[in-house]
Amino acid sequence: MSAPFGWHNPYSWPRTPVLGANVVCTSQPLAAQAGLSMLAAGGNAVDAAIATAITLTIVEPVSNGIGSDAFAIVWDGEQLHGLNASGRSPATWTPEYFGDQGVPAFGWNSVTVPGAVSGWMQLHERFGRLPFDQLFAPAISYGRNGFLVSPMVASQWEAQVPVFASQPGFAAAFLPNGRAPKAGELFTFPDHAATLEKIAESGGEAFYRGELAARLEAHSTAHGGTMRASDLAAHRADWVGTISGAYRGYTVHEIPPNGQGIVALMALGILDQFDISSLPVDSADSVHLQIEAVKLAFADAHACVADIDHMTVTTERLLDSEYLRQRAALIDPRRAKPASAGTPRGGTVYLTAADASGLMVSMIQSNYMGFGSGVVVPDTGIALQNRGANFVVTPGHPNRIGPAKRPFHTIIPGFVTKDGAPVMSFGVMGGPMQPQGHVQVLVRIADYDQNPQAACDGPRFRWVDGLQVACEKGFPAATLDELRQRGHDLLTVDDYNAFGSCQAIWRLQDGYLAASDPRRDGQVAAF
Repeated sequence: MSAPFGWHNPYSWPRTPVLGANVVCTSQPLAAQAGLSMLAAGGNAVDAAIATAITLTIVEPVSNGIGSDAFAIVWDGEQLHGLNASGRSPATWTPEYFGDQGVPAFGWNSVTVPGAVSGWMQLHERFGRLPFDQLFAPAISYGRNGFLVSPMVASQWEAQVPVFASQPGFAAAFLPNGRAPKAGELFTFPDHAATLEKIAESGGEAFYRGELAARLEAHSTAHGGTMRASDLAAHRADWVGTISGAYRGYTVHEIPPNGQGIVALMALGILDQFDISSLPVDSADSVHLQIEAVKLAFADAHACVADIDHMTVTTERLLDSEYLRQRAALIDPRRAKPASAGTPRGGTVYLTAADASGLMVSMIQSNYMGFGSGVVVPDTGIALQNRGANFVVTPGHPNRIGPAKRPFHTIIPGFVTKDGAPVMSFGVMGGPMQPQGHVQVLVRIADYDQNPQAACDGPRFRWVDGLQVACEKGFPAATLDELRQRGHDLLTVDDYNAFGSCQAIWRLQDGYLAASDPRRDGQVAAF
């Protein structure tokens, strides 16, 4: 399709969009290039996405690993497919096991079954073209021969050391010479490479039913965890389709709960009741409405969203147009208000790839909280997520801790169509920033005709809690002053890492426009 936006970039970041017939973009250049090499070898966009995801586990370990979870949306040339490769809790995780303290943030008892490997398996089985083991080659090479640590990764690595250094296996794996590697230093991880070889050779089975599963159980048992090989063997990734909502003539697609993509759809549905385009971009009037819509959407999500098999309110009710109109009516255009749930009736990496055949992939995988649980299984390089920390202990809550249950999940890939045709695969990593980022990027594109690179570059807000909002540098001083006047408690956060990182691919008539957020070391690779 033709571009409905201009090519001018109004922000000070130095990046421009990249154009090509085959594209991969993510937060690490080496990973983007790994994906592109699969396209050059005759693979498709799914092969590229899987290779990129696998490579990210080694070159950006501060955000994801072999023990991550993953989600993906795939446009196969005719329709969308949604994959939920997040894991469930161990069979022993009852409310009584944890008591009133709930699930800890770190250690083995924060780890749900890792789903990323199953995501790679399912994507390849359904859509892949190249041999599965070929997709592992770049990552295995970087593990064995090493790679030069990029500046942003080095900064995050060092910052996380005080949090994770005491977790079992962490220091031996990630603190060579007793410290985090510095930018430009060579980091090798042969244990990680050897594990990827086992996964590649077994088609992924070794992770869930073989040697690696046995090692996971042994380490869990030794450190007070209850994860067992039987929990890993019981895991499955699920093809779940997508949920969607309309915004300014576009249809925005997200993965259904347990993910928080529904927050973005609800916020956009609320904003659809207002004429945002009549308000100046980055003005207090525009930003205020976006903040209030996000708050209302999060209030409902925190009350209702959980493993979809345990939700008592359906996604259809939460996305009902009349209900969203009622929620929009609660917004005072001149005053910030606390948000509460309504009563409806009835540490992450993101990547995207597209190829010349029209196949497009929107994919995300994450450990959560940076290095996740901090647990690394010795001699394997398997760093484990801590998604169990998202469970609650409140009796009767749909997201209450329970056995073999998926927790509320923060990672969300996004996709946009128009009149049934693909428009954009995109995502914004960053915990609760993710749906807020989806909303702000789409408002910039749909309401203000900004191109995807400009929409990635523009300053963002991050609603924190109550009336607290963090605002990134780049907003006009007058906007910030007026937001304070309206009752927003603005926090000073001098850290672009707090506002997420966007990657996007826009379908043009004869190829793609791709954008990579300057808040990371990322890159668009194309030919």
